[in-house]
Amino acid sequence: MTRSAVLNLRIEPDIKADAEELFGSFGLTVTDAVNVFLRQSIMRGGFPFEIIRHMPNMITQAAIAEAESLLANPNAETFSNMESLKADLMSDEDDDVQI
Repeated sequence: MTRSAVLNLRIEPDIKADAEELFGSFGLTVTDAVNVFLRQSIMRGGFPFEIIRHMPNMITQAAIAEAESLLANPNAETFSNMESLKADLMSDEDDDVQI
């Protein structure tokens, strides 16, 4: 019989339950899945999948910065309903039109 080492993991109960359900559907335990992950990591010399942090594109970053700026401005114009916002947008369009 192969000796085994004990690895204690602290995970959120709902994550554990979801993992047990997922891996169980493949006929694996969470322990089996962790062993597969570790073996693949060793074979590849790193994570067996790409680790990336998704960054918003430039347009989204600009929109976030604008929203944060508006939230920080106590004098920023606000609207209580969509009709008020539409009316203000339409009046701005009229201001831009030059005849």
